Amino acid sequence: MSPAVGAEGDGGDVHDLVGVGFGPSNLALAVAVAEHEDSAPGSPPLRARFVERQTAFSWHRGMLLEDATMQISFLKDLVTLRNPASPYGFLSYLHEHGRLVDFINYGSAFPTRLEFHDYLEWVAARFADVVNYGDGVVTIDAVDGCPHLLDVVTARGAVLRTRNVVLAMGLSPVLPIGVASGERIWHTCDLLTRIDAVRDPRRVIVVGAGQSAAEALDYLHRRFADAEIWAVFARYGYSPADDTSFANRVFDPGAVDAYFGAPGEVKEMIVGYHANTNYSVVDPSLIESLYRRHYHEKVVGRERLRFLNVSRVADAVATDDGVELAVESMLDGRREVVDADVVVYATGYRPSDPCDLLGAVGERCVRDEAGRLAVARDYRLTTDRGLQAGIYVQGATEHTHGLSSTLLSNVAVRSGEIARSIARVSARTADRTADLSLGRA
Repeated sequence: MSPAVGAEGDGGDVHDLVGVGFGPSNLALAVAVAEHEDSAPGSPPLRARFVERQTAFSWHRGMLLEDATMQISFLKDLVTLRNPASPYGFLSYLHEHGRLVDFINYGSAFPTRLEFHDYLEWVAARFADVVNYGDGVVTIDAVDGCPHLLDVVTARGAVLRTRNVVLAMGLSPVLPIGVASGERIWHTCDLLTRIDAVRDPRRVIVVGAGQSAAEALDYLHRRFADAEIWAVFARYGYSPADDTSFANRVFDPGAVDAYFGAPGEVKEMIVGYHANTNYSVVDPSLIESLYRRHYHEKVVGRERLRFLNVSRVADAVATDDGVELAVESMLDGRREVVDADVVVYATGYRPSDPCDLLGAVGERCVRDEAGRLAVARDYRLTTDRGLQAGIYVQGATEHTHGLSSTLLSNVAVRSGEIARSIARVSARTADRTADLSLGRA
């Protein structure tokens, strides 16, 4: 069962929703839409279409390191927290692939990232008929005379008319100001897609102190057995991620309600207290593994791992055969100029700005006193009264919905909430469309 397929013509057919982006968030929404009829017997099917600029489903493919594991339980897949009986769950994937018993014997709730990506691809394959792969969205326009409709215009010239848009454009990699990606300077998002071009490096430097930085450092140290692998970060050492049971409650579905209704100062307090569950922190077992390896190298007198802590990269200049870095101590200001064959920046991601696509429609979105988009509990942007079409966002709502906004933790429940909201809105606006077509005000 998959969502009703919407036509891609000149806008004559109206979709109930058009999703921009088809990563895990909108993939979960596609499942929720497909299961809508089962959860609401007698309701009309939702017509859905998704647009994805990548040519096939992909999720952080550049960091699919062979033995890197997920940081969340497999039960926080695309559907289980919303519908444990869904055929789109991780356990159904394992059963179909003949690995259910093996995974039980595996004895961990945390599959490898490779396996979880394969699960996501397995689900995505069931919705290939409702996705425009290899296409991008150019703009989203209001429809003259129809305040409850939007036109989604794609790079290939399709115009998808819809009652609702769901923006799930994912995260954009961040490099420090003045640093440009190039042949020898990468963001970790490109690690596996570019590493095969590196031959016998003498030194590779990783900048950053989070999980991706530590994973990249570990991977590079094992891959290049004769190379020096250096880490540069502002902290004294890697900080452990807090994945304890009580702290993990900040990612519970119920925590979204609590966060959404909290005063602004309490929201800031919650993020401050629990940022160490997600931001610039590393799995404790990986920290221990790296430290032990570093110590053993000291014992044998061959230190390939080197840590330049409480330091920052003041300048990075690409040369014909490498990169020259000015590494500055934040303790005394001393600079050390070092050279490397490759520099990998593990400097994080930022949510994509929904207004990049909304154009003039974005000017009709209400903002709060801090200039941030006003988002309702159902993830719908608040707009002026003249715009009645629904604009929903996934991923750019941490200021309103909490720490789980950009993570997989709550994707199943969030997608169900959005699908239910769209079903209610579409039922009302469909009636309104019929009235207008019959000339009734």
